[in-house]
Amino acid sequence: MDESKVSVRNMTKKFGDLLVLDDVSFDVRKGDFLCVVGPTGCGKTTFLNCLTKLYKPTSGEILIDGEPVDLKKHNISYIFQEYSCMPWLTVEENVAFGLKIKRRPEGEIRQAVEEAVEMVGLQDFRKYYPSQLSASMLQRVVIARAFATKPELLLMDEPYGQLDIELRFKLEDELVKIWQKLGTTIIFITHNIEEAVYTSEDVLVLTNKPTKIKTKLHNPLPRPRCVTDRAFIDVREQVTELIKWW
Repeated sequence: MDESKVSVRNMTKKFGDLLVLDDVSFDVRKGDFLCVVGPTGCGKTTFLNCLTKLYKPTSGEILIDGEPVDLKKHNISYIFQEYSCMPWLTVEENVAFGLKIKRRPEGEIRQAVEEAVEMVGLQDFRKYYPSQLSASMLQRVVIARAFATKPELLLMDEPYGQLDIELRFKLEDELVKIWQKLGTTIIFITHNIEEAVYTSEDVLVLTNKPTKIKTKLHNPLPRPRCVTDRAFIDVREQVTELIKWW
């Protein structure tokens, strides 16, 4: 039996009288790449914000390794929809930011930054500032910063939604390679079904509000994946049918 990294039990979230998440329960395997999809406006970001404690669930609990989420104890990184580089810091300073917040030793910070910058192919741009970088490079910086802290859980909220198709596929490939190398547990929110099928090991499908879990399905496709393969198209169509709420 696979070991659970994250366990969500009967999580409900209300904003006043508005019921957004309705008694949601699921598990995420350790080392899983879970994509969460659902109809537009169904509460995917609210769902992720409850996991990070940006929002407090109205009821229910969220466990990591069987214990209540504690951001002081559990090493969690969050990549938002918007670019989140500090414009006054260089690439390497941005990547080091989380490590410095955690007050890691200087030697450890230098090594982690070196590894992360190399991992995303930005060695030649380490002294550049965000204003000097392309959209693709900015997202690489954010990914490097997230992985530099060696998170046990990485949460991603539609990080490639603003990019064109070519850049999106390139960054998705890089993310999958890093995930395969490090074995980090990833929960990836996306409205793009093709992206979910391309990256995931498992797909969690949410209903329209009030949001419940419609189903969780395993993605059987071998890697590397090709979006034009018949097997890929079949899985994509399966997920598309599950998302329809009318």
